[in-house]
Amino acid sequence: MQFIDEAKIYLKSGAGGNGCSSFRREKFIDMGGPDGGDGGRGGSIIIETNSHMNTLLDFRYKQHFKAQNGEGGKGRNRTGASRDPMILQVPLGTQIWSADEDEEPRIIRDLNKDGESYEILKGGKGGLGNAHFKSSINQAPTRITQGGEAQEMWVWLKLKIISDAGLVGLPNAGKSTFLSRVSAARPKIADYPFTTLRPYLGVVRHDEEEFVLADIPGLIEGAHEGHGLGDKFLKHIERCGVLIHLIDGTDQDVADNYRIIRGELEAYSELLAAKREIVVLNKCDALDETAVKSKVKALKKISGQDVYIISGHSGAGVSDLLRLVKREIQEFRGNL
Repeated sequence: MQFIDEAKIYLKSGAGGNGCSSFRREKFIDMGGPDGGDGGRGGSIIIETNSHMNTLLDFRYKQHFKAQNGEGGKGRNRTGASRDPMILQVPLGTQIWSADEDEEPRIIRDLNKDGESYEILKGGKGGLGNAHFKSSINQAPTRITQGGEAQEMWVWLKLKIISDAGLVGLPNAGKSTFLSRVSAARPKIADYPFTTLRPYLGVVRHDEEEFVLADIPGLIEGAHEGHGLGDKFLKHIERCGVLIHLIDGTDQDVADNYRIIRGELEAYSELLAAKREIVVLNKCDALDETAVKSKVKALKKISGQDVYIISGHSGAGVSDLLRLVKREIQEFRGNL
C-alpha cells in the first residue's frame, strides 16, 4: 500500500431546497388557503478521524466531494427532505489547511483525537413555503424564500503521524530491525538504503505499559532541502515526545553520522531541534569491546550526552533502553 500524506480536495455542501408556493385544492372548497411546505436542509460536509486509517490514499483517486441539495417543499404543507451530512474519514493526525491561491495558507483544524469530527461546511437552510406568509391582510400569499446557498472550498489534507517516540537515523542505521524487535510492526528490512519508503508505526508493550513508536524513513545530508527522500517525512516526528537517534556502530565515522542527522533536524525546525534526544549506538554485537568504547567516546564528545549501547538484532540492551524511553515519554506527557 502506498503511503500518501497530502491531498488537495474540493468540497461543496448541499444547497437548501426552495419553499413551495401552493394552495389547497379540494372538492367543494373554492378558496383553499396557502399550503406550500418548506424546503429541506442541504447536506453538510463533516471530516472525521478514524484510527484504523493510516494514509490519505483514498483522496488520490477522488478529489471532488459534493453533498446532496435539500429537497424543495411540496403542497399540502409537506416539507422537503433534508439531506444527511457527507462524512469524510481521515487518519488520526490529519490537519486541514486552506488552499485559496489568493491568500496565505492557514490551518483550519488539527484533528488529533480518535473519532473527532469537524463540520467544515454547513448545508444551506431550507426556504420557507407560502404558508408561512399568510396573515389577516394577505390571505393568499404567493411569496416563498429560496433555499440557502451551498458553501464550497478547496482544502489541503496533510497527515502528521501521532506517536510517542520517533526513530531517526541514516539509512541502514537499523531502525526497522529495532521496530520489528520491540513491536508487532513488520517493516521491510534489507541491507540497502531507503528500504523504508513510508513511516511505520508500532505499539511497544514493555513492563505492562505501552507506547507508540514511529520508524521514520532514513534521512541523508540535505534532506530538509529535498535531497534523498527529502523533507517528506521530517514533519512526522514533530508530534513525537522523544527522538531515539540510532547510529550504525559498524560505520567508520559515527560522529559524522550523528552530525548529519542533527543538522537536518535543526535545519527543518526549531521544534525538532529542541526535542529530547536519546543517542543510541546500534549493531554493537558486531563490534569488539575496544571498538565500542572508542565509538561511544566519539559520540559523547559531539553530542554532549550519554550514549546507550544496544543490538537490535540480538536484543542486547534493548529492554533498558525501552525503560528510559518510557520515562521520557511520561515526562513529556506530564508537561503537555
